[in-house]
Amino acid sequence: MTTKAAERDHALVHDAAARAAALLELEMRGVSAFRTVRAPALEARRVAEEAGDEDALQRANVLLSDVLLREGRVGEGGRLAHQALAWAERHDSPYVMARAHRELSIFYRLVGDISDALTHGVQCVANLTDDVPPGIRARHLMTFAVALDDSGTTEEGDRRYREALVIAEEQGDQELALLILNNMTYSAYENGDEPAARELAERMRAVSASSGRRLAANELDTVARVEMMGDRFDSVEAALAGILDGRILVNEGDAAAECMLTLAEARRLDGRYADAQVALDRAIRECESNGLARLRARARQEQAALHAAAGDYRRAYEEHLLFHADASALHSAQRESRARAMQAVFEANEARRASEHFREMAHRDALTGLYNRRYVNERLPALLAEAAAKHGPISLAIADLDHFKRINDTLSHSTGDTVLQHIGTLLQEAATGPVIAARMGGEEFLLIFPGIDGAEATRRCELLRLRIRTHGWQPVTGPLPVTTSIGVTTALDGRATVSALLSQADRNLYAAKRAGRDRVVADLA
Repeated sequence: MTTKAAERDHALVHDAAARAAALLELEMRGVSAFRTVRAPALEARRVAEEAGDEDALQRANVLLSDVLLREGRVGEGGRLAHQALAWAERHDSPYVMARAHRELSIFYRLVGDISDALTHGVQCVANLTDDVPPGIRARHLMTFAVALDDSGTTEEGDRRYREALVIAEEQGDQELALLILNNMTYSAYENGDEPAARELAERMRAVSASSGRRLAANELDTVARVEMMGDRFDSVEAALAGILDGRILVNEGDAAAECMLTLAEARRLDGRYADAQVALDRAIRECESNGLARLRARARQEQAALHAAAGDYRRAYEEHLLFHADASALHSAQRESRARAMQAVFEANEARRASEHFREMAHRDALTGLYNRRYVNERLPALLAEAAAKHGPISLAIADLDHFKRINDTLSHSTGDTVLQHIGTLLQEAATGPVIAARMGGEEFLLIFPGIDGAEATRRCELLRLRIRTHGWQPVTGPLPVTTSIGVTTALDGRATVSALLSQADRNLYAAKRAGRDRVVADLA
């Protein structure tokens, strides 16, 4: 690695803003440039891992999911998107959640599950916050629009397309605007709405002319399809001329075959059967050299139609039989591919559930079922940071059972364990809403009150103290009472360290012990 590259990586590792900016640039790249995303996304993931930036790591994973889906590696792409979504849900990361939902909408569309594609399409927009860049919002709206359109909700899909288009035009993102317009135009073509399709095709041409960006092969194919709606066969030839003579570079794997199939159909409808066969032969070569099974089946269907139009019904029938054989094989392969993709997702979800189960077990006290010290050490710093960011309060209480050693010594350690289990149940009942209850060790417990001020936390601890004292202990401890002393402290605006907060709660706890036990002591007003 060069010195400059090493310096750049060092800066990225230590600069969260630089990592976020690098990821956003990748997220904003056009669909046609997806092949350029893999290498920098892998590098972004490496840098994020080194920096311990889990949010950036998951954003990089979502980018890689998108690349995999567009490369046709559907199972791998779906699995990575599901893993990112699971992380985002656990860590309450709306942006990663929205991005993962977008990829899952694409994934389910590719495997033919229109219902789930729409479900994730809704969520990819619903989870966007107001501060996301407009270009990201436009891309998510477009994914939502595709899912709506596929599900038959055409008018609502058109509305979302137009919202995305307004954003793209306001941002001056001509490539995105063309992508949206192309989707809208093809949708109008498929719905048989020629006036709308022609108006949108003209807008595509206008954007192309004003931006100086030539229409790509797939966009020219859409324009040609619209021209064919009105039997404007000369216009179809004109639209696809650059593809025929090689003036227009075809980057998409199936675009050349699509264009040639469109041209073959137009020439057949125009009665130019020999020229149609030339275009069809080229389409077939493209399909076979690029492994395009779906388009190869369509080419057989077009070949059957061309033979029939030329009066050669025997060959038309033979080609029709081959079309059905190819179509059946294709459907079988698609089912197998879908099954493999869904199995990959199932395995990812099972692994996630297992991981979450073991993670939960690692954070729980085996005897009481409460959270343990490890969980507190991981969670409390984050809760303090959230309180500081919101300028809101956070309260903490340490509860210690009074004379607990006497129970162990007089009765038994087994009885002591039973008492601790009962205390665990009482604390779980008291830990409603955002409150967290944990066992710190022995007979010492912790309550965390996010967003709750000192007065309310003290009131709740007083109720807990009374609940413990009046609990039905006699069947467990006989004449020996069970009481607790509790120390409460509060950081009014969250501006305290974990150690300072715990130390103050501990001081208040011992003040309660010195004052006679079985009481709650809070910070002085």
